[in-house]
Amino acid sequence: MAEESLELSAEGIQKKIIHAGKGELPSFCDGTKASFHYRTLSADGACSVIDDSRSQGKPMELIIGKKFKLPVWETVLRTMREGESSEFHCDTQHTVLYPLVSKSLRNIAAGRDPLEGQRHCCGVAQMHEHHSLGYPDLDELQKDPKPLIFHIELLKVEAPGSYRQDPWAMSDEEMMAAVPSIHEEGNQLFKEGKVKAASEKYHNAIACLKNLQMKEKPGDEAWIRLDLMITPLLLNYCQCKLQLGEYYEVLEHCSSILNKYEDNVKAYFKRGKAHAAVWNVREAQADFTKVTELDPSLSNTVNRERRALEQRLRDKDQEERERYRGIFI
Repeated sequence: MAEESLELSAEGIQKKIIHAGKGELPSFCDGTKASFHYRTLSADGACSVIDDSRSQGKPMELIIGKKFKLPVWETVLRTMREGESSEFHCDTQHTVLYPLVSKSLRNIAAGRDPLEGQRHCCGVAQMHEHHSLGYPDLDELQKDPKPLIFHIELLKVEAPGSYRQDPWAMSDEEMMAAVPSIHEEGNQLFKEGKVKAASEKYHNAIACLKNLQMKEKPGDEAWIRLDLMITPLLLNYCQCKLQLGEYYEVLEHCSSILNKYEDNVKAYFKRGKAHAAVWNVREAQADFTKVTELDPSLSNTVNRERRALEQRLRDKDQEERERYRGIFI
């Protein structure tokens, strides 16, 4: 352990064990999967929390040897045992790319594309190319890189071949091959009423295809073929979000589909329902009208939605009359 600490110190990393782990130090050969919680703190004395994986809902998973954008995490994990909790004070040389990594992880936690806003270029080029990462604290850290403290709790270490890789860790061939099975797993979970879990499966399948699509020129045959594969998955994802009450995300995704495919009936219908849910009455009615224009066989279904919206409007009006009754007497 002392030897490992000396090696880290020579690299500009100071380790402090908070809670010792158990067993032998894992070999961490290439392909090993490490699952851990992390908390990123400023190293300026205030120790302000920048990110906390526990608040994001799930542990971080890293595949050893896959050239993760923040190499220092792989470096420090190699010194840890399962169950160990340690703090690592890392010099600026190790934290320059943290703002980009943090943005991707925050996007994943929010259910957005982890590569949103990034082009197919190296991380340093992206830092210079983009004026804002969309998060003021990360913008400041990108402008003026500083040492950081990483509090890491190593939860589990899994040998190569004993787990399914996350999309970001797969090769292009592995991603394409995984999409049908991930899609089917999402469908099965949805049938079982496990809507949130189903949405995560659809999101993973979309992430695989978007990773592949980023390597193609927009509008080319390969790009279009991948986009046509993404669209039904995105519609399934939107159906989950409708049931979870996340209506504004449905509006965003359905609008993005309709910007490319103006005759997509399902996108109009789901967007109409989302508009109705957030009281955008005029927009909802316009989308429902478009559905019946494109597919008259759905008139009965659309009419049910219209009646439900009209009833909600009447109920809302009645509630307001009751609330203000007597105010002007």
